[in-house]
Amino acid sequence: MKLIFERGREGQRCTILPACDVPVAELDVPKRERPLRLPHVSENELCRHYTELAGQVHGVNSGFYPLGSCTMKYNPKVNECAAALPGFTGIHPLQPKHTAEGCLEVLRRTEEMLCEITGMDAMTLQPAAGAHGEFTGLLLIKAYHDSRGDHRRNKIIVPDSAHGTNPASAAMVGYEVVSIPSGDDGCVDLEKLREAVSDETAGLMLTNPNTLGLFDKNILEITSIIHDAGGLAYYDGANLNAVMGIARPGDMGFDVVHLNLHKTFSTPHGGGGPGSGPVGCREFLREFLPVSPFGTPKHTIGRVKTFYGNFLVVVRAMAYLLTLGREGIPEASRNAVLNANYMMEKLKDLYPMACDTACMHEFVMSLESLKHETGVSAMDVAKTLLDYGMHPPTMYFPLIVHEALMVEPTETESRETLDEAAAIFREIWAKAHEDAEALHEAPSAAFVRRPDEVRAARKPVLRYTFDE
Repeated sequence: MKLIFERGREGQRCTILPACDVPVAELDVPKRERPLRLPHVSENELCRHYTELAGQVHGVNSGFYPLGSCTMKYNPKVNECAAALPGFTGIHPLQPKHTAEGCLEVLRRTEEMLCEITGMDAMTLQPAAGAHGEFTGLLLIKAYHDSRGDHRRNKIIVPDSAHGTNPASAAMVGYEVVSIPSGDDGCVDLEKLREAVSDETAGLMLTNPNTLGLFDKNILEITSIIHDAGGLAYYDGANLNAVMGIARPGDMGFDVVHLNLHKTFSTPHGGGGPGSGPVGCREFLREFLPVSPFGTPKHTIGRVKTFYGNFLVVVRAMAYLLTLGREGIPEASRNAVLNANYMMEKLKDLYPMACDTACMHEFVMSLESLKHETGVSAMDVAKTLLDYGMHPPTMYFPLIVHEALMVEPTETESRETLDEAAAIFREIWAKAHEDAEALHEAPSAAFVRRPDEVRAARKPVLRYTFDE
Protein backbone atom coordinates (compact mmCIF):
# COMPACT_ATOMS: atom_id res chain seq x y z
CA MET A 1 0.00 0.00 0.00
CA LYS A 2 1.26 3.47 -0.88
CA LEU A 3 1.66 6.08 1.81
CA ILE A 4 -0.38 9.26 1.47
CA PHE A 5 2.79 11.12 0.42
CA GLU A 6 3.29 8.63 -2.41
CA ARG A 7 -0.14 9.23 -3.91
CA GLY A 8 -1.05 12.01 -6.29
CA ARG A 9 1.27 14.62 -7.72
CA GLU A 10 2.21 18.26 -7.33
CA GLY A 11 -0.73 20.56 -7.92
CA GLN A 12 -3.52 18.13 -6.98
CA ARG A 13 -5.80 19.28 -4.19
CA CYS A 14 -9.09 18.59 -2.44
CA THR A 15 -10.53 22.07 -2.10
CA ILE A 16 -11.31 24.98 -4.36
CA LEU A 17 -11.06 28.22 -2.42
CA PRO A 18 -11.85 31.67 -3.82
CA ALA A 19 -9.05 34.16 -4.24
CA CYS A 20 -8.26 36.21 -1.14
CA ASP A 21 -10.24 39.46 -1.32
CA VAL A 22 -8.52 41.25 1.57
CA PRO A 23 -4.95 42.50 1.94
CA VAL A 24 -2.49 39.80 2.95
CA ALA A 25 -0.89 40.59 6.30
CA GLU A 26 2.74 39.71 6.82
CA LEU A 27 3.34 38.67 10.42
CA ASP A 28 6.62 39.53 12.08
CA VAL A 29 7.16 36.05 13.49
CA PRO A 30 9.62 33.23 12.86
CA LYS A 31 8.78 31.45 9.63
CA ARG A 32 9.61 28.11 8.09
CA GLU A 33 12.66 28.01 5.90
CA ARG A 34 10.64 25.96 3.41
CA PRO A 35 6.93 25.24 2.96
CA LEU A 36 5.29 22.57 5.07
CA ARG A 37 5.40 19.23 3.30
CA LEU A 38 1.82 18.18 2.81
CA PRO A 39 0.55 15.47 0.43
CA HIS A 40 -0.87 16.71 -2.89
CA VAL A 41 -3.85 14.47 -3.56
CA SER A 42 -7.29 14.82 -5.01
CA GLU A 43 -10.39 14.21 -2.90
CA ASN A 44 -10.89 10.94 -4.76
CA GLU A 45 -7.39 9.71 -3.89
CA LEU A 46 -7.75 10.86 -0.30
CA CYS A 47 -11.01 8.93 0.09
CA ARG A 48 -9.48 5.80 -1.40
CA HIS A 49 -6.45 6.09 0.86
CA TYR A 50 -8.47 6.10 4.08
CA THR A 51 -10.85 3.45 2.81
CA GLU A 52 -7.88 1.18 2.12
CA LEU A 53 -6.47 1.91 5.57
CA ALA A 54 -9.81 1.08 7.17
CA GLY A 55 -9.84 -2.26 5.38
CA GLN A 56 -6.53 -3.18 7.03
CA VAL A 57 -7.73 -2.48 10.56
CA HIS A 58 -9.14 -5.33 12.60
CA GLY A 59 -11.66 -4.36 15.25
CA VAL A 60 -14.64 -5.82 17.07
CA ASN A 61 -16.81 -4.59 14.19
CA SER A 62 -14.85 -6.68 11.68
CA GLY A 63 -14.23 -9.97 13.48
CA PHE A 64 -13.65 -11.91 16.69
CA TYR A 65 -11.26 -10.05 19.01
CA PRO A 66 -10.56 -12.23 22.11
CA LEU A 67 -7.80 -10.06 23.58
CA GLY A 68 -7.33 -11.28 27.13
CA SER A 69 -7.47 -8.80 30.03
CA CYS A 70 -8.58 -6.01 27.73
CA THR A 71 -12.32 -6.68 27.31
CA MET A 72 -12.73 -5.78 23.64
CA LYS A 73 -16.50 -5.66 23.80
CA TYR A 74 -18.89 -4.21 21.24
CA ASN A 75 -19.41 -0.45 21.46
CA PRO A 76 -23.16 0.21 20.98
CA LYS A 77 -23.80 2.87 18.38
CA VAL A 78 -26.43 4.53 20.58
CA ASN A 79 -23.52 5.60 22.81
CA GLU A 80 -21.95 7.35 19.83
CA CYS A 81 -25.23 9.10 19.08
CA ALA A 82 -25.40 10.39 22.64
CA ALA A 83 -21.81 11.62 22.54
CA ALA A 84 -22.49 13.41 19.23
CA LEU A 85 -25.33 15.56 20.59
CA PRO A 86 -24.55 19.24 19.91
CA GLY A 87 -25.03 20.18 23.56
CA PHE A 88 -22.14 17.87 24.45
CA THR A 89 -19.82 18.43 21.49
CA GLY A 90 -20.19 22.21 21.58
CA ILE A 91 -19.27 22.62 25.23
CA HIS A 92 -16.18 24.55 26.33
CA PRO A 93 -14.46 23.80 29.66
CA LEU A 94 -14.02 27.49 30.46
CA GLN A 95 -17.60 28.60 29.98
CA PRO A 96 -19.61 29.53 33.11
CA LYS A 97 -20.97 26.57 35.05
CA HIS A 98 -24.55 27.78 34.88
CA THR A 99 -24.39 27.38 31.09
CA ALA A 100 -23.19 23.77 31.34
CA GLU A 101 -25.63 22.25 33.82
CA GLY A 102 -26.46 19.35 31.49
CA CYS A 103 -22.82 18.34 31.19
CA LEU A 104 -22.28 18.67 34.92
CA GLU A 105 -25.29 16.40 35.46
CA VAL A 106 -23.63 13.78 33.22
CA LEU A 107 -20.51 13.90 35.38
CA ARG A 108 -22.49 13.82 38.61
CA ARG A 109 -24.76 10.91 37.63
CA THR A 110 -21.89 8.88 36.19
CA GLU A 111 -19.90 9.33 39.38
CA GLU A 112 -22.90 8.17 41.42
CA MET A 113 -23.46 5.07 39.30
CA LEU A 114 -19.79 4.09 39.36
CA CYS A 115 -19.70 4.55 43.13
CA GLU A 116 -22.69 2.23 43.47
CA ILE A 117 -21.11 -0.42 41.25
CA THR A 118 -17.74 -0.33 43.03
CA GLY A 119 -18.90 0.26 46.60
CA MET A 120 -16.88 3.45 46.84
CA ASP A 121 -17.99 6.73 48.47
CA ALA A 122 -16.43 9.22 46.06
CA MET A 123 -15.21 9.23 42.46
CA THR A 124 -13.09 11.37 40.15
CA LEU A 125 -13.47 11.18 36.38
CA GLN A 126 -10.34 13.19 35.70
CA PRO A 127 -7.76 10.46 34.88
CA ALA A 128 -7.32 9.97 31.14
CA ALA A 129 -6.60 6.22 31.04
CA GLY A 130 -6.34 3.09 33.16
CA ALA A 131 -2.65 3.45 34.00
CA HIS A 132 -3.27 7.14 34.69
CA GLY A 133 -5.97 6.00 37.11
CA GLU A 134 -3.46 3.73 38.82
CA PHE A 135 -1.09 6.66 39.20
CA THR A 136 -3.88 8.82 40.62
CA GLY A 137 -5.02 6.13 43.07
CA LEU A 138 -1.48 5.67 44.34
CA LEU A 139 -1.16 9.43 44.81
CA LEU A 140 -4.23 9.22 47.06
CA ILE A 141 -2.59 6.47 49.09
CA LYS A 142 0.61 8.48 49.40
CA ALA A 143 -1.25 11.64 50.37
CA TYR A 144 -3.10 9.71 53.07
CA HIS A 145 0.04 8.30 54.67
CA ASP A 146 1.86 11.63 54.39
CA SER A 147 -1.04 13.46 56.04
CA ARG A 148 -0.59 11.21 59.07
CA GLY A 149 3.16 11.71 59.15
CA ASP A 150 3.62 8.06 58.25
CA HIS A 151 6.48 8.68 55.83
CA ARG A 152 8.20 5.34 56.40
CA ARG A 153 5.57 3.56 54.32
CA ASN A 154 7.40 3.39 51.02
CA LYS A 155 6.54 -0.08 49.68
CA ILE A 156 3.72 -1.30 47.44
CA ILE A 157 3.06 -5.05 47.27
CA VAL A 158 2.24 -6.37 43.80
CA PRO A 159 1.51 -10.03 42.88
CA ASP A 160 3.70 -11.62 40.21
CA SER A 161 0.63 -12.03 37.99
CA ALA A 162 -0.19 -8.30 38.01
CA HIS A 163 -0.54 -6.10 34.97
CA GLY A 164 2.78 -4.53 34.02
CA THR A 165 1.43 -1.05 34.62
CA ASN A 166 1.01 -1.76 38.35
CA PRO A 167 4.71 -1.79 39.29
CA ALA A 168 5.39 0.99 36.78
CA SER A 169 2.75 3.25 38.33
CA ALA A 170 4.00 2.51 41.85
CA ALA A 171 7.55 3.37 40.83
CA MET A 172 6.38 6.65 39.27
CA VAL A 173 4.87 7.69 42.60
CA GLY A 174 8.18 6.90 44.28
CA TYR A 175 7.31 3.59 45.89
CA GLU A 176 9.49 0.51 46.12
CA VAL A 177 7.74 -2.48 44.53
CA VAL A 178 7.61 -5.76 46.44
CA SER A 179 6.58 -8.71 44.26
CA ILE A 180 4.94 -11.73 45.85
CA PRO A 181 4.46 -15.11 44.13
CA SER A 182 1.18 -16.79 43.31
CA GLY A 183 0.24 -20.04 45.00
CA ASP A 184 -0.36 -23.34 43.24
CA ASP A 185 -4.00 -22.32 42.79
CA GLY A 186 -3.02 -19.22 40.78
CA CYS A 187 -4.10 -16.84 43.53
CA VAL A 188 -2.18 -14.81 46.12
CA ASP A 189 0.06 -16.91 48.38
CA LEU A 190 -1.19 -15.85 51.82
CA GLU A 191 1.95 -16.92 53.68
CA LYS A 192 4.18 -14.97 51.30
CA LEU A 193 1.89 -11.98 51.70
CA ARG A 194 2.15 -12.13 55.49
CA GLU A 195 5.94 -12.30 55.18
CA ALA A 196 5.96 -9.28 52.86
CA VAL A 197 3.91 -6.86 54.98
CA SER A 198 5.59 -4.58 57.49
CA ASP A 199 5.37 -1.09 58.93
CA GLU A 200 6.83 0.06 55.59
CA THR A 201 3.86 -1.26 53.62
CA ALA A 202 1.90 1.55 51.98
CA GLY A 203 -0.50 -0.72 50.18
CA LEU A 204 -1.30 -3.63 47.91
CA MET A 205 -2.29 -3.48 44.23
CA LEU A 206 -4.50 -6.36 43.17
CA THR A 207 -6.72 -7.36 40.29
CA ASN A 208 -9.70 -9.54 41.18
CA PRO A 209 -10.47 -11.60 39.17
CA ASN A 210 -6.75 -11.84 38.48
CA THR A 211 -4.96 -12.17 35.15
CA LEU A 212 -5.49 -15.94 35.16
CA GLY A 213 -9.22 -15.28 35.17
CA LEU A 214 -9.65 -16.47 38.76
CA PHE A 215 -11.58 -14.83 41.58
CA ASP A 216 -9.44 -15.02 44.71
CA LYS A 217 -11.48 -16.86 47.34
CA ASN A 218 -9.27 -15.37 50.05
CA ILE A 219 -9.90 -11.78 49.08
CA LEU A 220 -11.31 -10.70 52.46
CA GLU A 221 -8.34 -12.20 54.28
CA ILE A 222 -5.94 -10.56 51.82
CA THR A 223 -7.32 -7.06 52.39
CA SER A 224 -7.44 -7.69 56.15
CA ILE A 225 -3.73 -8.60 56.17
CA ILE A 226 -2.94 -5.30 54.45
CA HIS A 227 -5.17 -3.25 56.74
CA ASP A 228 -3.79 -4.92 59.87
CA ALA A 229 -0.32 -3.87 58.72
CA GLY A 230 -1.50 -0.27 58.32
CA GLY A 231 -1.58 -0.27 54.52
CA LEU A 232 -4.36 0.41 52.03
CA ALA A 233 -5.81 -1.94 49.43
CA TYR A 234 -5.92 -0.81 45.79
CA TYR A 235 -8.22 -2.49 43.26
CA ASP A 236 -7.08 -2.61 39.64
CA GLY A 237 -10.41 -2.52 37.78
CA ALA A 238 -9.14 -3.97 34.52
CA ASN A 239 -11.15 -7.16 35.08
CA LEU A 240 -14.28 -5.67 36.62
CA ASN A 241 -16.27 -6.83 33.58
CA ALA A 242 -16.53 -10.26 35.22
CA VAL A 243 -18.14 -9.04 38.43
CA MET A 244 -19.77 -5.64 37.84
CA GLY A 245 -23.11 -5.47 39.54
CA ILE A 246 -22.40 -8.76 41.35
CA ALA A 247 -19.36 -8.25 43.61
CA ARG A 248 -18.17 -4.81 44.67
CA PRO A 249 -14.50 -3.97 45.36
CA GLY A 250 -15.61 -1.93 48.39
CA ASP A 251 -17.24 -5.01 49.89
CA MET A 252 -14.03 -6.96 49.28
CA GLY A 253 -12.16 -4.53 51.51
CA PHE A 254 -10.57 -2.25 48.93
CA ASP A 255 -10.00 1.42 49.70
CA VAL A 256 -9.18 2.72 46.22
CA VAL A 257 -10.25 1.52 42.79
CA HIS A 258 -9.60 2.56 39.23
CA LEU A 259 -11.90 1.67 36.36
CA ASN A 260 -11.37 1.38 32.61
CA LEU A 261 -14.33 2.96 30.84
CA HIS A 262 -12.84 1.72 27.56
CA LYS A 263 -12.98 -1.88 28.79
CA THR A 264 -15.80 -2.37 31.23
CA PHE A 265 -18.23 0.28 30.08
CA SER A 266 -18.02 -0.16 26.31
CA THR A 267 -16.38 3.09 25.23
CA PRO A 268 -13.99 2.75 22.25
CA HIS A 269 -10.77 0.93 23.06
CA GLY A 270 -7.37 1.52 21.51
CA GLY A 271 -6.38 3.35 18.37
CA GLY A 272 -4.69 6.19 20.21
CA GLY A 273 -7.94 7.96 21.00
CA PRO A 274 -9.04 9.35 24.36
CA GLY A 275 -9.52 6.96 27.24
CA SER A 276 -10.83 7.33 30.77
CA GLY A 277 -9.68 5.80 34.04
CA PRO A 278 -11.96 7.03 36.85
CA VAL A 279 -10.75 6.54 40.42
CA GLY A 280 -13.03 5.82 43.35
CA CYS A 281 -12.19 5.86 47.04
CA ARG A 282 -13.61 5.37 50.53
CA GLU A 283 -14.84 8.34 52.53
CA PHE A 284 -11.60 8.87 54.46
CA LEU A 285 -9.73 9.48 51.18
CA ARG A 286 -12.26 11.92 49.68
CA GLU A 287 -10.35 14.98 50.91
CA PHE A 288 -7.35 14.03 48.75
CA LEU A 289 -9.18 13.64 45.42
CA PRO A 290 -8.25 15.80 42.41
CA VAL A 291 -9.97 19.13 41.78
CA SER A 292 -13.62 18.65 40.83
CA PRO A 293 -16.22 20.79 39.05
CA PHE A 294 -18.25 20.34 42.24
CA GLY A 295 -15.57 21.75 44.53
CA THR A 296 -11.95 21.45 45.60
CA PRO A 297 -11.26 18.82 48.28
CA LYS A 298 -9.55 20.10 51.42
CA HIS A 299 -6.20 18.37 50.85
CA THR A 300 -6.47 17.75 47.12
CA ILE A 301 -3.59 16.21 45.21
CA GLY A 302 -4.35 18.88 42.59
CA ARG A 303 -5.06 18.17 38.98
CA VAL A 304 -3.93 15.03 37.19
CA LYS A 305 -5.31 16.30 33.87
CA THR A 306 -6.51 19.60 32.49
CA PHE A 307 -10.11 20.34 33.41
CA TYR A 308 -12.27 17.33 34.32
CA GLY A 309 -11.30 14.43 32.09
CA ASN A 310 -12.26 13.23 28.62
CA PHE A 311 -15.89 14.26 28.78
CA LEU A 312 -17.32 12.57 25.69
CA VAL A 313 -15.90 9.23 26.80
CA VAL A 314 -17.85 9.66 30.03
CA VAL A 315 -21.00 10.42 28.01
CA ARG A 316 -20.61 7.11 26.18
CA ALA A 317 -20.15 5.22 29.44
CA MET A 318 -23.19 6.86 30.99
CA ALA A 319 -25.29 5.91 27.96
CA TYR A 320 -24.15 2.30 28.38
CA LEU A 321 -24.98 2.31 32.09
CA LEU A 322 -28.44 3.82 31.57
CA THR A 323 -29.21 1.46 28.70
CA LEU A 324 -28.41 -1.70 30.68
CA GLY A 325 -29.54 -0.44 34.05
CA ARG A 326 -29.54 -2.25 37.37
CA GLU A 327 -30.54 -5.58 35.81
CA GLY A 328 -28.49 -5.44 32.62
CA ILE A 329 -25.11 -4.67 34.20
CA PRO A 330 -24.87 -7.93 36.21
CA GLU A 331 -26.36 -9.85 33.29
CA ALA A 332 -23.47 -8.67 31.11
CA SER A 333 -21.02 -9.99 33.71
CA ARG A 334 -22.77 -13.35 33.95
CA ASN A 335 -22.71 -13.72 30.16
CA ALA A 336 -19.01 -12.82 30.05
CA VAL A 337 -18.26 -15.57 32.56
CA LEU A 338 -20.51 -18.02 30.70
CA ASN A 339 -18.83 -17.35 27.36
CA ALA A 340 -15.33 -17.79 28.78
CA ASN A 341 -16.16 -21.08 30.47
CA TYR A 342 -17.99 -22.35 27.38
CA MET A 343 -15.02 -21.70 25.12
CA MET A 344 -12.55 -23.08 27.66
CA GLU A 345 -14.51 -26.33 27.90
CA LYS A 346 -14.40 -26.72 24.11
CA LEU A 347 -10.61 -26.41 24.06
CA LYS A 348 -9.17 -27.87 27.24
CA ASP A 349 -8.93 -31.45 25.91
CA LEU A 350 -6.28 -30.20 23.45
CA TYR A 351 -4.92 -27.00 24.98
CA PRO A 352 -3.74 -27.38 28.60
CA MET A 353 -5.20 -24.69 30.84
CA ALA A 354 -2.98 -22.79 33.27
CA CYS A 355 -5.54 -23.55 35.98
CA ASP A 356 -7.80 -26.57 35.68
CA THR A 357 -10.83 -24.98 37.27
CA ALA A 358 -13.80 -22.83 36.32
CA CYS A 359 -12.73 -19.37 35.22
CA MET A 360 -14.33 -15.97 35.35
CA HIS A 361 -14.26 -13.74 32.25
CA GLU A 362 -11.05 -15.10 30.69
CA PHE A 363 -8.85 -18.16 30.67
CA VAL A 364 -5.16 -18.79 30.06
CA MET A 365 -3.81 -21.66 27.98
CA SER A 366 -0.24 -22.93 28.13
CA LEU A 367 1.23 -24.04 24.80
CA GLU A 368 4.43 -25.23 26.42
CA SER A 369 3.70 -28.90 25.65
CA LEU A 370 2.74 -28.07 22.05
CA LYS A 371 6.02 -26.25 21.53
CA HIS A 372 7.94 -29.16 23.03
CA GLU A 373 6.14 -31.69 20.78
CA THR A 374 6.05 -29.75 17.49
CA GLY A 375 8.18 -26.65 17.83
CA VAL A 376 5.07 -24.50 17.34
CA SER A 377 5.01 -21.62 19.82
CA ALA A 378 2.25 -19.43 21.18
CA MET A 379 3.48 -16.75 18.76
CA ASP A 380 3.07 -19.16 15.83
CA VAL A 381 -0.51 -19.95 16.83
CA ALA A 382 -1.31 -16.28 17.32
CA LYS A 383 0.07 -15.36 13.89
CA THR A 384 -1.83 -18.22 12.26
CA LEU A 385 -5.11 -16.96 13.71
CA LEU A 386 -4.69 -13.86 11.53
CA ASP A 387 -5.10 -16.02 8.43
CA TYR A 388 -8.51 -17.06 9.76
CA GLY A 389 -9.68 -13.48 10.17
CA MET A 390 -9.43 -13.63 13.97
CA HIS A 391 -7.43 -11.26 16.15
CA PRO A 392 -4.95 -13.17 18.34
CA PRO A 393 -5.49 -13.37 22.09
CA THR A 394 -2.96 -11.84 24.46
CA MET A 395 0.41 -13.60 24.11
CA TYR A 396 2.98 -14.48 26.75
CA PHE A 397 1.01 -12.98 29.62
CA PRO A 398 0.83 -13.44 32.50
CA LEU A 399 4.55 -14.11 32.72
CA ILE A 400 4.07 -16.88 35.28
CA VAL A 401 2.60 -19.10 32.52
CA HIS A 402 5.01 -20.37 29.86
CA GLU A 403 3.87 -20.00 26.23
CA ALA A 404 0.68 -18.36 27.43
CA LEU A 405 -2.35 -17.36 25.39
CA MET A 406 -4.98 -15.43 27.33
CA VAL A 407 -8.48 -15.50 25.83
CA GLU A 408 -11.40 -13.24 26.77
CA PRO A 409 -14.42 -13.75 24.52
CA THR A 410 -16.60 -11.12 26.32
CA GLU A 411 -20.37 -11.17 26.73
CA THR A 412 -21.07 -9.61 23.35
CA GLU A 413 -20.07 -12.66 21.30
CA SER A 414 -22.61 -15.24 20.20
CA ARG A 415 -22.43 -18.98 20.77
CA GLU A 416 -21.98 -19.45 17.02
CA THR A 417 -18.93 -17.20 17.05
CA LEU A 418 -17.43 -19.08 19.98
CA ASP A 419 -18.03 -22.43 18.26
CA GLU A 420 -16.33 -21.16 15.12
CA ALA A 421 -13.38 -19.79 17.09
CA ALA A 422 -12.96 -23.04 19.01
CA ALA A 423 -13.01 -24.98 15.73
CA ILE A 424 -10.23 -22.74 14.38
CA PHE A 425 -8.09 -23.32 17.46
CA ARG A 426 -8.57 -27.06 17.09
CA GLU A 427 -7.69 -26.95 13.39
CA ILE A 428 -4.50 -25.04 14.18
CA TRP A 429 -3.60 -27.68 16.77
CA ALA A 430 -3.92 -30.36 14.10
CA LYS A 431 -1.86 -28.33 11.62
CA ALA A 432 0.87 -27.90 14.22
CA HIS A 433 1.34 -31.66 14.26
CA GLU A 434 1.03 -32.05 10.47
CA ASP A 435 2.90 -29.04 9.06
CA ALA A 436 4.65 -27.05 11.75
CA GLU A 437 6.71 -25.11 9.19
CA ALA A 438 3.59 -23.52 7.75
CA LEU A 439 2.74 -22.10 11.15
CA HIS A 440 6.27 -20.75 11.54
CA GLU A 441 5.71 -18.70 8.36
CA ALA A 442 2.21 -17.46 9.25
CA PRO A 443 0.43 -15.26 8.49
CA SER A 444 0.41 -15.98 4.79
CA ALA A 445 -2.74 -14.08 3.78
CA ALA A 446 -2.44 -10.92 5.90
CA PHE A 447 -1.44 -7.58 4.37
CA VAL A 448 1.74 -7.55 6.45
CA ARG A 449 3.59 -10.83 6.73
CA ARG A 450 5.50 -11.79 9.85
CA PRO A 451 8.09 -9.11 10.53
CA ASP A 452 11.53 -9.55 12.00
CA GLU A 453 10.54 -8.93 15.63
CA VAL A 454 14.07 -8.13 16.82
CA ARG A 455 14.81 -5.75 13.96
CA ALA A 456 11.44 -4.05 14.33
CA ALA A 457 12.14 -3.40 18.01
CA ARG A 458 15.75 -2.29 17.61
CA LYS A 459 15.57 -0.42 14.31
CA PRO A 460 12.02 0.87 13.92
CA VAL A 461 11.18 3.09 10.95
CA LEU A 462 9.27 5.94 12.56
CA ARG A 463 9.22 8.59 9.85
CA TYR A 464 8.85 8.94 6.12
CA THR A 465 12.00 9.89 4.23
CA PHE A 466 11.37 12.45 1.49
CA ASP A 467 13.30 12.52 -1.73
CA GLU A 468 15.14 15.82 -1.64
